[in-house]
Amino acid sequence: MEVPIAAMTFAHPANVMTLASRQPKSKRSHISPATTAHRNLQTRLAHHHHATPASLPMAICNTVDKVINRFIDLPEQRPTVDPRRVLSGNFAPVDELPPTSCHVIRGSIPSCLAGGVYIRNGPNPQHRLPRRTHHLFDGDGMLHSLLLPSASSTPLSEPVLCSRYVHTYKYLLEHETGGPVLPNFFAGFHGVAGLARAAVMIARVLAGQINLNKGFGLANTSITLFADCLYALCESDLPYSMHINPANGEVTTLGRCDFGGDLSFRMTAHPKKDPVTMELFAFRYNVFQPFITYFWFDRAGSKVADVPILSLQKPSVMHDFAITERYAIFPESQLIVNPMDMVMRGSSLVGLDRTMVPRIGVLPRYAKNELDMRWFEVPGFNMLHTTNAWEEADGEEIVLVAPNILSIEHMLGNMELMRARVDMVRINLCTGDVSSTTLSPESLEFGVIHQGYVGCKNRYGYFGVSGPLPKIKGIRKLDFDLVGSGDCTVGRRDFGLGCFAGEPFFVPDNIDGYGNEDSGYVVCYTHEEDTGESWFVVMDAKSPELDIVAEVQLPSRIPYGFHGIFVKQAELLAQQ
Repeated sequence: MEVPIAAMTFAHPANVMTLASRQPKSKRSHISPATTAHRNLQTRLAHHHHATPASLPMAICNTVDKVINRFIDLPEQRPTVDPRRVLSGNFAPVDELPPTSCHVIRGSIPSCLAGGVYIRNGPNPQHRLPRRTHHLFDGDGMLHSLLLPSASSTPLSEPVLCSRYVHTYKYLLEHETGGPVLPNFFAGFHGVAGLARAAVMIARVLAGQINLNKGFGLANTSITLFADCLYALCESDLPYSMHINPANGEVTTLGRCDFGGDLSFRMTAHPKKDPVTMELFAFRYNVFQPFITYFWFDRAGSKVADVPILSLQKPSVMHDFAITERYAIFPESQLIVNPMDMVMRGSSLVGLDRTMVPRIGVLPRYAKNELDMRWFEVPGFNMLHTTNAWEEADGEEIVLVAPNILSIEHMLGNMELMRARVDMVRINLCTGDVSSTTLSPESLEFGVIHQGYVGCKNRYGYFGVSGPLPKIKGIRKLDFDLVGSGDCTVGRRDFGLGCFAGEPFFVPDNIDGYGNEDSGYVVCYTHEEDTGESWFVVMDAKSPELDIVAEVQLPSRIPYGFHGIFVKQAELLAQQ
């Protein structure tokens, strides 16, 4: 998850890189995407080398940065952002891994997964132990991609793991200079030190070392597949187009994508794709009005005009949202971005406003403006991630299922203290009545469903058990049809003492149809902390114990990360 703090303060209309991959197929070169991306990378590095020669202003900026880090904002004085604590254990970064064979050590890979690829995104700082404050969210994006063999169509006989950085502008800039250049926005913008870092960043821009038109995000949060393109996402930048080679598993960054100039600034890391219309719905948020801007793309990838939403009370941190058949749903939380608090009070850029009552906004899905936007107060409901939403009673009632963060103030500090309770919120659009029901007594987050039911009524969700967050120590399957009768848990898997995982993902077992909603598999990466080994685990989603049907031993440690996706073989072969 990445809050667009840089964008809030320094955003500028950008002439961003457009991609050959967005052109019609008939107009594209026959050069492979990987070859094109490699050439583009070398060109960008060469251009930047000539564009940013060593200079006295840059040397001064480097010196001031060191002074801030060593004398003003010492990591040891703020343990929650001390890199020696934050980047320890399986949160420590790993090196890139070229395509490397793995071994199936248990069971066999189900046929619906064969030839497909599981991709997990997450933070992985390229500079191993930064000598400055560091939050988990500040790490560079790295994709960990596991390509599974398919005897009928690929030369692979074993799974292949590949771990590669997303080549964002920030990554390339700091890779060339050999050290940090852009500030750590989660950990760095705090009090007097935050103001000093902002001044240094502005000086670097004026000196020509940083070009904000090229973006400043980390692309470390999630990955999505839309219109036959893979995108690495964070909410402080534009999407980065990626390519997975279906023959050998190599992961390549194709470039920063602005959808032909139609998308500016940034986009949420959690867009929603309608499984029926194949449209993609998204938003971005800002510290200035409009705090929220809503937009969507047709199935071909053409963006529809922005819909500014001006009715928010304050610039609330909005990491995720939901869609139904007829509505887009926006959760307003008590987590607020307030630059003036940092300037006037020496506090953090993002803080908690306990006086606010969280609200849920409901907007017609194809609205051209916000005139029909309605807000409903939901006291105590601070949502970070949605699980699903749908309509009932002929559209008169909206149902939202999501983990409710009970201690959201810890999200930017002691994350291990966070607890999340899965709630089902019902909103009656006619009467305005709002009710909430808890589905499980456990602390659960990272809920996923069958992607064929996004925006439609569904029955099952698969959630990670806080281990503590962001680690998860097990998986729980909840049956939403049991709401109101107590604990809705109908399936459980615990990984065992010292073994933890990241977000699960559900893969249906029938490629051409939905069948039974829970007919399929739950997949994730797991890590054994005592041995340092990592695995890819496949669980039977129907079984009460979520039985493990296949396990792949991985050749490299996979750090705990954020969000992932499984791309089926046909989708992988159709990449643009």
